[in-house]
Amino acid sequence: MARIAGVDLPKNKRLEIALTKIYGVGRQSALNILKKAGVPPALKTQDMTEAQVAAVRKVIDAEFKVEGDLRKEVGMHVKMLIDMGCYRGLRHRKNLPVRGQRTHTNARTRKGPRKGAVSIKKAE
Repeated sequence: MARIAGVDLPKNKRLEIALTKIYGVGRQSALNILKKAGVPPALKTQDMTEAQVAAVRKVIDAEFKVEGDLRKEVGMHVKMLIDMGCYRGLRHRKNLPVRGQRTHTNARTRKGPRKGAVSIKKAE
């Protein structure tokens, strides 16, 4: 099993798809990586040689920011927006949609389950 950038790639998938399991690598990036490493995209992960794995690993290390480093950078950007107090930062702080989506209805993933109306009993 090929392990690249701390991620175990699925065995029975084509390389161009398997590489997308790495955070920060999409389809286009995967194709670029394979072209620079000289590995055919149609090759299955289980059929890779150690030399091919090393070539792919070398290209990713040299030219791409992936996994932990990228997650840390994205987190720092969000933290900067929150500290700045800009509109996007306030939306992040309140756990609301950041990119202009409507929240009157929908947005349940971001807002969480419905709160429901609080009923007030009459005093007798």
